[in-house]
Amino acid sequence: MDDEEDALLELTELLEGEGFCCYTATSVKLALLQLTRHPDIALVITDLRMPEESGIELIKRLREHTSRQHLPVIVISGHADMDDVSDLLRLQVLDLFRKPIYHVRLLDTLDNLFPKL
Repeated sequence: MDDEEDALLELTELLEGEGFCCYTATSVKLALLQLTRHPDIALVITDLRMPEESGIELIKRLREHTSRQHLPVIVISGHADMDDVSDLLRLQVLDLFRKPIYHVRLLDTLDNLFPKL
């Protein structure tokens, strides 16, 4: 999830090129809709700062939802501060990436999360 459509498209192209199936959203509301439509989603990657609701709000909602509370979440941000990091640690996010995303590190993280058989 990212409100910057160019960043969303770039990340989607990278991940689909590596064989991942991606569903995109530009807001928390749309992300929750995608999660409802596609219960097989195995990971959420979200921007931290959004115009209406933040990525932290999305993660809080996921953690409150019984069937989604353990869903791995990766957060991306160009503006995370120590308060954000503290919130993210409490919400048990998998990783935090600064923008621009270092693609090799992201792919390494995903390879560890989803080992190829």
